[in-house]
Amino acid sequence: MAEVLSQNEIDSLLKALSSGEVDVQEIKEVEDAKKVKVYDFKNPQKIAKDQLRTLEIIHENVARLFQTFLSGYLRAPVTISILTVDQFAYSEFSNAISNPAFLNIIDFQPLNGQILMDISTNTVYSIIDRLLGGDGIEDQDVGTFTEIELSLVKGMMERVMPIMREAWANVIDLDPHLDKIETNPQFAQIVPPNETIALITMSIEIGSTEGMLNICIPHLVIESILDRLSTKYWFSTEQSELSNDELLAIKNRMLNTSVPVRVELGSTTLKINDVLSLQRGDVIKLDVNTDGDARMKVGSHVKFFGSIGTMRNKMAIKIKRVAKGGDEQYG
Repeated sequence: MAEVLSQNEIDSLLKALSSGEVDVQEIKEVEDAKKVKVYDFKNPQKIAKDQLRTLEIIHENVARLFQTFLSGYLRAPVTISILTVDQFAYSEFSNAISNPAFLNIIDFQPLNGQILMDISTNTVYSIIDRLLGGDGIEDQDVGTFTEIELSLVKGMMERVMPIMREAWANVIDLDPHLDKIETNPQFAQIVPPNETIALITMSIEIGSTEGMLNICIPHLVIESILDRLSTKYWFSTEQSELSNDELLAIKNRMLNTSVPVRVELGSTTLKINDVLSLQRGDVIKLDVNTDGDARMKVGSHVKFFGSIGTMRNKMAIKIKRVAKGGDEQYG
């Protein structure tokens, strides 16, 4: 709310302006400076902060699932956590990639385009060492990956694709596929240099080895679903009401569902030694009388009691009563 000047303050201001103590031009420049914001045309802000926050939530799930997967896959303690989520020009990211690198180019179907997952080479060497039986803690000479090494890590990365699908499930039904792995950043130009990207930077620790994991998502890839990348959409629990046809279909499916039904004449408890010594003709005493009701189970719970008989030369049970709360001990 703007500050309201008193009459005395207005008179003092007019007097100062008349005497030249206050310059009108200086006041105008100060006000204009407050309104002007610096805009970097080389780094246009195409993704809103709310959308970046949703990307952070999605990739918190990616980090958690990837951490669980790697811990079991490598039989080693793994920690993955998000450091930053921001937007840049693609050239800023690509120029910062070392050579050789470990770049996974992923087709983000059904969205148009590809994303990039960059993992520090020292981390990848540690993974390869563990996959080949080592402890993954020795310093490795940074060089070109061999075909055998790339084949090993490619198999691992293909198993990461379902993790991406699960993490994005609240926004879109993805079907990501690992297109290829590049070790030279010059051959991983998935978008023009001036294209805006969302860059998710994570730290990854495998045992005592620490590295970085970067996920580069071009604006062109997620442009069609930007309206879904909002915390309001993400946390929305509102569901549309089911139509009468949908309710009827659910009811018919439930009524036609088969459930196992069986009848127990009785039961008892025996020692294993007694069971092993049973022979033909032995009599086992059950926990019901001869004139007692048989228990009828639906699934694993007793639902009815009845008497045993025959019908059309087949065993049958005639339901006499429905099991209630007091009969729970028979379940």
